[in-house]
Amino acid sequence: MHKINFSLIWLKINFNPLNLRNMKFLNEFKAFAMKGNVIDMAVGIIIGAAFGKIVSSIVNDIIMPPIGLLVGGVNFTDLKVVMKAAVGDVPAVTLNYGNFLQVTLDFLIVAFSIFMVIKAMNAAKRKQEAAPPPPLPAPTKEEVLLTEIRDLLKK
Repeated sequence: MHKINFSLIWLKINFNPLNLRNMKFLNEFKAFAMKGNVIDMAVGIIIGAAFGKIVSSIVNDIIMPPIGLLVGGVNFTDLKVVMKAAVGDVPAVTLNYGNFLQVTLDFLIVAFSIFMVIKAMNAAKRKQEAAPPPPLPAPTKEEVLLTEIRDLLKK
């Protein structure tokens, strides 16, 4: 007696690349991926990653060296507490609080920068909302004439 392998039949039905369900799914995904919000978000993520590198460079190369000089020439990323000394090939167990300070300062600068951008955007939006509406244009000669005719007919 022949044994039917239902799992292979299920795979052929459900994972056929020409299956209309798969095409519908791909079309839905394409519509989703091409929406303006998704593209804007992708651009924001890319710019954010580049901005993060700029902030890291500012912190590492401009801000931290003078602070390290003020506290006695200390490089903050090297600050650590040795919890267990290295033994042979086993590396030391350390608590790297200097790196934590560095990353925290990076975060604070990024957060402050984003806050300033959002604050500027909100101020521009408020200014735009507070602007008085433009004055109505003066009526044309035809409108004035029609108004006069209307007023005469009312009498």
